[in-house]
Amino acid sequence: MKLILALIILGQVSILSAFAQTADTPFERDFGDVKFLDAYFGTEDEKMEIEPSDKNVPFTVILANVGTQDISGIRGQLSMPIGFTAAAGGGSLIYADNDSNALAGKNFALTFYVNVGQDVQIRQYPATIKVDFSRLRESGTRNSFFDFEFKVTGFSLLNMRAIAPFLVSLKNNQVVVELSNEGTAPLSGVEVVLQNTANTISSTSQSISNVENVVFDQNNWKVGNIEPKSSKLITFNVYVPDNLKNAVLHAPMDITFFDAHGERKTVSRSVDFYVSGLIDTSIYNVQLKQIGERQLVIGEILNEGNTDGLFAFVTLEPREDSNIKPQTQYLDELEPDSPVPFNIPVEFDGEPRIGKHDIRITVKYKDSIRDEHVVTYDTTIDYQIPKSTESGFDVMQLGIIAAAVGAGIFAFTRLKKKKHVAKQTI
Repeated sequence: MKLILALIILGQVSILSAFAQTADTPFERDFGDVKFLDAYFGTEDEKMEIEPSDKNVPFTVILANVGTQDISGIRGQLSMPIGFTAAAGGGSLIYADNDSNALAGKNFALTFYVNVGQDVQIRQYPATIKVDFSRLRESGTRNSFFDFEFKVTGFSLLNMRAIAPFLVSLKNNQVVVELSNEGTAPLSGVEVVLQNTANTISSTSQSISNVENVVFDQNNWKVGNIEPKSSKLITFNVYVPDNLKNAVLHAPMDITFFDAHGERKTVSRSVDFYVSGLIDTSIYNVQLKQIGERQLVIGEILNEGNTDGLFAFVTLEPREDSNIKPQTQYLDELEPDSPVPFNIPVEFDGEPRIGKHDIRITVKYKDSIRDEHVVTYDTTIDYQIPKSTESGFDVMQLGIIAAAVGAGIFAFTRLKKKKHVAKQTI
């Protein structure tokens, strides 16, 4: 009976032993005093993106004291593949010390300093670390070895700029802003938030920009991923009030994204725009008028904006089959809310042709950033042979009319110059 019982017990032990030695398990069941947790480029507090050719960059290994006693005298030896060397020079091993005690159940870090070779690629690499340590109240040194993988991430470089950095006051402007990644690592989950607008600044905050009274139709944009050496665009509309004309508008943006380590980062960028005044020009009251024995095309130009049009010219041009000769007059400035008259004598290439002529009045001027603008007005005039002045006017009367017209133009020019000088004085 005792023999049978012994055989049964021996069989059960054999079965349990066979089960324990069965095949490979994905779980590590060997426990020591130190456990490997993570390894990355950066410090204990912050991970860093690095790329080939970077020198003296920190490489941190995070470990845990899983034993029941505190440990001290912690020293690490790091072995990395070809292309990675110690920043201090020397052999293939890279050393680091931890001068503090690692309490039981707590994490601790070893930070090495490494040079990354220029031929290193952006990918995963294997490495091995040996950790030497001593238990408190125990003589001698223990060690643990860990094989692990680390990643050369590449480096992301985020830039932001306005494609056309010019806005016009008193007008709805469509804006296109480019976000580009000039680095070698991708940016993920990119989100842009406009800061310091009327609905985000508190009553006690001090303004760091001048966008509080500017109207934006959006203030948040989800951009998505931006791959290395690529860009994404965001578009929105902006209305700028009159008081910001001829000023630079600073629009601060907070950009949130996940870097190559999967860490959430927020950086601040500012998109700057130059705001020019509005020049809203129209041509009206165009007609053919006889003065003396000459016929002139007369009219007026009105600027309904809030700033001067500079270096203005008005041109009379023929259209269709008209043989009227093109002529141009210089007008100087187009001041807001101040009609500017023009009169251009009608002359012909060849013999005058009686009847209707299709003509075009063209006004060209420049804004405050010296961009040229063109306004046109098409109409038809009925040219007839000028009536003789012999029956209705004598030479003296013609002289009086000519003098009056000249005096009017001279007075208008003088008035404009006085206004211009007054503005500069103010």
